[in-house]
Amino acid sequence: MNKLLFVPIAVCGVNQYINAQLPQSPNIVLILCDDMGFSDLGCYGSEIRTSNIDKLAQEGVRFSQFKNTGRSCPSRAALLTGRYQHEVGMGWMAEVDEHRPGYRGQLDKAYPTIAEAMKAGGYSTYMSGKWHVTTTGGYDAPNGSYPVQRGFDKYYGCLHGGGSYYKPDPVYNNLDRITDLPDDYYYTKAITDSAVSFVHAHDTRKPMFLYVAHYAPHLPLQAPAEYVKKCIDRYKVGYDVLRKQRFEKQKSIGLVPDSLELPIFNKEFGGKRPAWEDLTPQQQEKWINDMATYAAMIEIMDEGIGKLVDEIKKKGMYENTVFLFLSDNGATDEGGFIGQLMSDLSNTPYRSYKKWVFQGGTSTPFILTYGDKKKNKMKGEICHQPAHIIDVMPTCMALGKVTYPKTFAHADLPGTSLLPASQGKALEPRTLYFEHQSSCAIIDGNWKLVKADRDSQWELINLATDPFETNDLAEKYPEKVEELEAKWIDWANTHKVFPLENRKWTERINFYHKKNPNQKGNQ
Repeated sequence: MNKLLFVPIAVCGVNQYINAQLPQSPNIVLILCDDMGFSDLGCYGSEIRTSNIDKLAQEGVRFSQFKNTGRSCPSRAALLTGRYQHEVGMGWMAEVDEHRPGYRGQLDKAYPTIAEAMKAGGYSTYMSGKWHVTTTGGYDAPNGSYPVQRGFDKYYGCLHGGGSYYKPDPVYNNLDRITDLPDDYYYTKAITDSAVSFVHAHDTRKPMFLYVAHYAPHLPLQAPAEYVKKCIDRYKVGYDVLRKQRFEKQKSIGLVPDSLELPIFNKEFGGKRPAWEDLTPQQQEKWINDMATYAAMIEIMDEGIGKLVDEIKKKGMYENTVFLFLSDNGATDEGGFIGQLMSDLSNTPYRSYKKWVFQGGTSTPFILTYGDKKKNKMKGEICHQPAHIIDVMPTCMALGKVTYPKTFAHADLPGTSLLPASQGKALEPRTLYFEHQSSCAIIDGNWKLVKADRDSQWELINLATDPFETNDLAEKYPEKVEELEAKWIDWANTHKVFPLENRKWTERINFYHKKNPNQKGNQ
């Protein structure tokens, strides 16, 4: 437990005292955003103004090869448990309990969450924002899978994964459901306000673990008009110009190799991706307005992160706080044709989108920053070592010198602490695995084997020369395909992945609802 250090400060000529922690156990602030593309931060190439996140990146380290699972629920499950999603029951989504081992629609109670681990290690644990790892049928009453039932001391936010920013539902304060939201309610700002309130009330005699799970910039596109107006002019040049600008910035800061050219992903558009000039004036206007709204949503989130950092500084905790920031998956093409053109920009320079395990679906910004500047050994630098969302929990446990809770079995976490990588040291080589909605992949060294769904052929990619997945080498190296496929099948057999299911969203939900009427999330 931390001791208190009373530090005198002068405010308006009056000596006051604040509580500051001695640096035995760092506070940890873990920030996850939703459906944001790889290039959507200023520090990852964007024209979107994210000054507060960019400042964290400039003080700490950015990862260029950090991967998620390609979708919201599975990524949250992996982040919260340090395990591949199927192993803990979240192989697909929280929308339905399929009543088969890897697909229960919520976290298996046999595995501790990151909050349960940190709490057992002496931390106060708080969460603000999107949960989305409780089966949708279990929203009417606590079923053992709500945040405060899985290790968080305090929680404010919406259990569901989607819906309005003005009227999200169901919103919970700990175990109490909130049904009357104020007229000026906006979810992103409410997430910020609750996170700030947790920090404000935190007893600094214990270290803090705070998980801020933003809904932004997930659909629907909703932001106050004054924020959207500030962004409109930036998007009038169209996506072709902006995509090139983002790519050139990425090369200049070292995120992508300077020798590579920006690809055009015609296949994803059914044969030919339209140029900006090919759109009608009405289509251009919609893209401009939608993209400006999307940017505004991210900028409001960034503004809130600035407020959170300010509160941590006021509390005297900043020097002993570590910040981690990432997205749950790449940008989505769920917004139709215009939405796909937006995501084509957001995911620059990568192929495909959320739901698939190509690079565009699984690549996320990842930032790790110590408030104590002396501990940022790679200040402003970029780490190019592969990393995965299963690494977040072991990284936080390593920061807090927390061990796996003895009350749980299965102590063999598959992820690894990223602290060595953040200090410029090499991680042990390893193989990473992916599956979502029968889109499958394996990354083994420089090789990646990937396919869109169970009925598609494997594509073999050499990531060292082709990180944008444009050149399929499967026919040239069939023995490598066979080798990697065998490894992937081995993993799938031992991680509750089979059988693969590729029914479409509504069909899949209806099929398992009919087959298994009990959807209360009680395991």
